[in-house]
Amino acid sequence: MHILLKDVGKHLNKTIILKGWIYNLRSSGAIMFLQVRDGTGFIQAVLNKAEIKEKKWIEAQKFSLETSLELTGKLTPHPKNKNEFELQVKDFEIYQIPKDEYPISKKEHGPEFLLDHRHLWLRSRRQWAIQRVRDTLIRATYEWMHEHDFIKIDSPILTPSACEGTTTLFGVKYFDLGKAYLSQSGQLYLEAAIASWKNVYDFGPVFRAEKSKTRRHLTEFWMMDAEMAFVEHEENLKIQENLVSFMVHKVLTENLKELEILERDVKPLEKIKTPFYRITHQEAIEKLHQLGSDIKEMSDLGGDDETALTKQYDQPLFVEKYPAKIKAFYMKRDPKNLEYALCADLLAPEGYGEIIGGSQREDDYNELIKRIKENNLPMESFQWYLDLRRYGSVPHSGFGFGLERIIAWICGLPHLRESIPFPRLINRLNP
Repeated sequence: MHILLKDVGKHLNKTIILKGWIYNLRSSGAIMFLQVRDGTGFIQAVLNKAEIKEKKWIEAQKFSLETSLELTGKLTPHPKNKNEFELQVKDFEIYQIPKDEYPISKKEHGPEFLLDHRHLWLRSRRQWAIQRVRDTLIRATYEWMHEHDFIKIDSPILTPSACEGTTTLFGVKYFDLGKAYLSQSGQLYLEAAIASWKNVYDFGPVFRAEKSKTRRHLTEFWMMDAEMAFVEHEENLKIQENLVSFMVHKVLTENLKELEILERDVKPLEKIKTPFYRITHQEAIEKLHQLGSDIKEMSDLGGDDETALTKQYDQPLFVEKYPAKIKAFYMKRDPKNLEYALCADLLAPEGYGEIIGGSQREDDYNELIKRIKENNLPMESFQWYLDLRRYGSVPHSGFGFGLERIIAWICGLPHLRESIPFPRLINRLNP
């Protein structure tokens, strides 16, 4: 009976069939030890010369890394690790022995070499673990949204205009209609959907043409954007912290094995609980000055600023009410001080920085026209967006999280390039 490795614990001391790949092997005289994976887990398979046919033992000498095969044997407890098992192989069939030596060995490889071989690097235990955590976070998002009465609305990737100007977007010729852009956010389209379904979200790839090589930037990445009718600034922050807390605890419930492979210290993650810390932009500037930063009073926070701030906290941190002039045109002003916007960035602890950006949206028609003009945006491109304020406008808010940034934080990754299967960087389009 063909068994998946994730289910082997149910078949102890039984003869089973496994199908997978050899990712490591060593031989000790008349015994061969194979490290095998099948996509759902890993196991050690033991070939004893005395226990298999001579013809098979000779054939086994041809095994190399990434040989694909079917193994038949008895499942026994691992002699050293209580929570693991071994397969005592009685027979096997080979699907393929690699035609060439596998290029990724146990020796140290540089990041460029590994990225050049990303299609093969994904087979490593570390990359296997990261992508399983990614899958859990995606499923957790859908689960939380469904349980809290959100409906998924798919926004377009090709758009005639941008949320915040087009300087950092990829432009493409769109037939006879002129220029289109690859979307950086589905936000504006989701705002159109709240009048029909109240709470909506999308989840998909977005694109930014920033010429940045930092560890926090990709040119193609995945975002979840959410928009909510009749939700104002304070409630918006509570929704974000409840979602993030749920996602973290979902990983802790389902992916301890993967976090162990990644050598991730889970104690900081176990501390995550609501409510999260909150400070204003002004308070953040004061703290940064105390930490030695020369950031200006009305400046946005840079990556180094976020890192310095979040190393001071053991929980995620909201930095709210930024100067309106450095934020997007659609953000509603703080009625207590019109120089500031009702917005917030959520920064992950341990130096990981921004994972969510959100705000209350400007719902007043005349104010929105004023903001579009102030930002020198093409009024004709936003007529449909203004319609949303012409007909039944209500207070509303939204936010978007960067999936890869959350993955990097939860997995403890030093760079976003490992958080997505095939990273797209300013200097990388292959494989």
